[in-house]
Amino acid sequence: MNMMPKPGLNLRRPAVRLSDGSLVDKQGFSSISGLPLVLRPHAKGVDLLGWIRDNQAQLQQDLLQYGGLLFRDFDMRGVQDFQAGLNAFGVQLMNYIEKATPRKQVDGQVYTSTIFPPEHVIALHNELSYVRQWPGRIAFFCEVAAETEGETPVADVRRVLAAIDAEVKEKFRRLGWMLVRNFGSGIGPSWQHSLAVETREEAEAYMQKSDTQWTWMEGDRLRTSQVRSSIRCHPQTGEELWFNHIAFWHPSSMTDEIRTSLTGDLGVENLPYNTFYGDGTVIPDEVVAHLRAAYDAETVKFRWQPGDLLLLDNMLVAHGRSRFSGERKILTAMGDEVRPASVLPGSTN
Repeated sequence: MNMMPKPGLNLRRPAVRLSDGSLVDKQGFSSISGLPLVLRPHAKGVDLLGWIRDNQAQLQQDLLQYGGLLFRDFDMRGVQDFQAGLNAFGVQLMNYIEKATPRKQVDGQVYTSTIFPPEHVIALHNELSYVRQWPGRIAFFCEVAAETEGETPVADVRRVLAAIDAEVKEKFRRLGWMLVRNFGSGIGPSWQHSLAVETREEAEAYMQKSDTQWTWMEGDRLRTSQVRSSIRCHPQTGEELWFNHIAFWHPSSMTDEIRTSLTGDLGVENLPYNTFYGDGTVIPDEVVAHLRAAYDAETVKFRWQPGDLLLLDNMLVAHGRSRFSGERKILTAMGDEVRPASVLPGSTN
């Protein structure tokens, strides 16, 4: 698809009207879903922050329709521009909670993207779908693009849900899903780091209010379990969404080598992460393979360019990471917290 900007007019800066929506070209990237909607200036000198403020109502509708907005070629250069763009859009930033992967805090509530070996893929997921409250939006900013690959794949989970077989879908709708985490094995974060607490008492208070069950084990190890709804409705559009980490943390999503090594060393019951049906029964590998195929069928990739800002509706769109080579520096921030009345199976709002 032609991603080059349309020829711009030779406008002098004083003539640039921030309220004029025609100053920015909009074009859907995917030929099927449009995701993401790519926004590029027709001419140099467009003040992106002012343009976002003046066109915010339409941009909010665009985000709900497409699920993601990619701002490109607006001469954005670093973390301050990233923060300013999110502020112009009105995103209320939040901290990274119930940490599962390593990140570095860059500035305020801006973090590096997940630190993970470049030769491995990070599967598609909706950020923090397992917590009691999650970000309604997540954004990414490219400071340095990888030498090869390094994309942030995205998929519309409305379409993922539609691609899942009715029988599989209805069982998850009825039972929900369970995430079991084991802290203290030496793999993954400590419970203190993940829950942002220092004592057992603080950890228990947090888990109590977050609908999480727990068991303390020998050696200051902690096992938690969280039962969540598999399918939710978007709070603004009412559309049903496939919103969970079921496939992401199921053992069958590991490479055979890693799965064999971890289960041999730790035992299945002590894996750092595992997913089950909400009643605690095992999810067959073939079911998770079907879920992964549904994600794959809807996955869209675009190559990062320095200065790109990608804003996603975290409930409408899942994201991941391709393997890559060379230096890659992608920043991320999340916000607009969603607090549903219930997270248990059968609840959707």
